[in-house]
Amino acid sequence: MQFARITVEPDKMGGVPCIRGFRIPVATVVGMVAEGMSTEEILADYPDLEAEDIREALLFAAEAVRDRDLPLRLGA
Repeated sequence: MQFARITVEPDKMGGVPCIRGFRIPVATVVGMVAEGMSTEEILADYPDLEAEDIREALLFAAEAVRDRDLPLRLGA
């Protein structure tokens, strides 16, 4: 899968995946969504972002954990 809005630059932000070359890590955006922030709230906090950036950040995070063994506790 191609991610047109996600950039990784070794000399910027330690090479962590960011949104469109901005110093806004994907993990920050995904964390904001996980905390319950709406797209509108995130865009208000980061006016350089677009709604499609948030969607692609979530897709990127989903792809990053796909097919990986994660330390999950089995439910009862």
